[in-house]
Amino acid sequence: MRKMGEMPYYAKLGKIPAKRHIQFRRPDGGLYSEEVFGTEGFVGATSTIYHLHPPTQVTGWRTLYKCAPEYVEVDVMRMRHTRSAAMPPKGDPVTGRVVLFGNSDCELSVCVPAEPMKYHFKNATGDECLFVHHGNGTLFTSFGTLKFRARDYLVIPKGIVYRMVFDEAMDGEPNPRFLLIESVNGSHIVPPSRYLSKATRQFLEHAPYCERDLRIPELPLTYDKLGKFEVRIKSRSTVHAYDYTYHPLDVVGWDGCYFPYIFNIDDFSPIVGKHHMPPPTHQTFEAHNFVICSFCPRPLDFHPQAIVVPYHHSNLDSDEILYYVSGNYKARKGIESCSLTLHPQGIPHGPHPGTIEASIGATHTNELAVMCDTFRPMFPTRAALEMDDQAYPQSWIGAAAPFAATSNGRAIGDSKSKPKNKKQASGKQAPSASAANPSGNADTW
Repeated sequence: MRKMGEMPYYAKLGKIPAKRHIQFRRPDGGLYSEEVFGTEGFVGATSTIYHLHPPTQVTGWRTLYKCAPEYVEVDVMRMRHTRSAAMPPKGDPVTGRVVLFGNSDCELSVCVPAEPMKYHFKNATGDECLFVHHGNGTLFTSFGTLKFRARDYLVIPKGIVYRMVFDEAMDGEPNPRFLLIESVNGSHIVPPSRYLSKATRQFLEHAPYCERDLRIPELPLTYDKLGKFEVRIKSRSTVHAYDYTYHPLDVVGWDGCYFPYIFNIDDFSPIVGKHHMPPPTHQTFEAHNFVICSFCPRPLDFHPQAIVVPYHHSNLDSDEILYYVSGNYKARKGIESCSLTLHPQGIPHGPHPGTIEASIGATHTNELAVMCDTFRPMFPTRAALEMDDQAYPQSWIGAAAPFAATSNGRAIGDSKSKPKNKKQASGKQAPSASAANPSGNADTW
C-alpha cells in the first residue's frame, strides 16, 4: 500500500555522492551538509539534499502574524455562489491569499497578488496545490527552478522553501491570480492511488495523466550568497520569520521521491463514456479527506439519447466546491469565470431548470473548472460572505413538472408517438442544442 505523500517516481538534480551518508566535500575541502528531508517518521516519501551551509544556522526568529481563518455561518447549510472576479489585488503571493472556505482538513483561498515576494516561504503545516488561473512566472525552490504558466497546478509539498515570482503582466492581460487548496490535517496532496501500480508506483495505462506530463525542478539550483535573507515559516496557525546569513536556496544536489512539481490541466486526458460519467473520473489529486478534480474540455456522452449534463445527485458524504476557470456553464445560471460554488452534503443539487433539455444533442464541452470535494463540511469566511450571491439558492426554483417532454423528436416512453409539427412530419428536427450552442458547453457538477 502506497504511503500518503509518496511521489510516483524517483528523481535527482545537481551533484550528489555515490552513496548516502558518506563524505561529500566542497572544492575547498570542507563537507557539504547532508539533510534527510522526509515524511511519516522517515518511512514515507524522502529526499536527501546537500547544502553549502548547515541548514540549522538561523537567527532572529520572531512571530509575524496569525493566519488561522475565522469561519462564520457554521450552522447554516445552503448552496453558495461566491463571485471572486472583482477581488482587488493585494499583498504578495503569500500575504495576498484570501481564505474563502475551509475545515479541519483543508483550506481554499484565492490570491490576486499586487506586489512581489521579498522573502522566501515554507509551509510547515501542510502541502499546497496552487492552480494558476492567470499569469506566468518562476517558482524558485530549494529543489530547483520551476517555470509556471496559466493553467498549471503547482504541487509544493510541506516544508519546501520557495519564492514565487510572477512576470509583469502585459497591457491588456489580467492580473496574476491563483487558487490555493492547502492541506491542514498533515496529509499530502498526491496522485490518486488507483492510477498507480502497487508494485512499481508507475502510472497505469488507464490513468488520465502520467510521468511525462509532470514537470520537475530544473537548474539553476544553487545560490551561493552571503548576507541577510528572511525565510517565513507557516506553523501553528502563525507565520514566523527566521534570518539566514546565507541564501536559503543553497542546495548543490538532491535525490529522492519528495519534491515539488507542476502539472498543467490541459494535459489531463478526460475519461469519457457512452453515458454520463461521475465526478471521480475527473479526479486529479487526493489527500486525506479531500480530493481535487479537473473538469476539462472533452467529447460528451455518445449514447443517442444521452443526457449530457450531470444528473441530480446527493453526494451524502461530501461538500463540493467548484472554481470556474473558463467556458460557458450551461448547467448553471449566473456563473462567471472566477466564480466559486459550494454545494453541501445532504442537499441534492444538479442542473438548473431548463438546462437539461437545452443540452440534448450537444457533443462537446469547452468548460474548464477545478473542483475540491471534502469529507467534512466546508465553512465560509467573512471574505466569502462579502462576495456571496444570496439569490443563488433560489435559482433552482421554477423547475416545472415535465410536460409534453420529447427526446430526439419523440415523446419519452412512447415509441409510436405522432409527430407534433411539420418539421417532424417531414423528417426534419428542430435545431439541436449543439446547433444552438456551437461550443456545446453542457457539463458542470
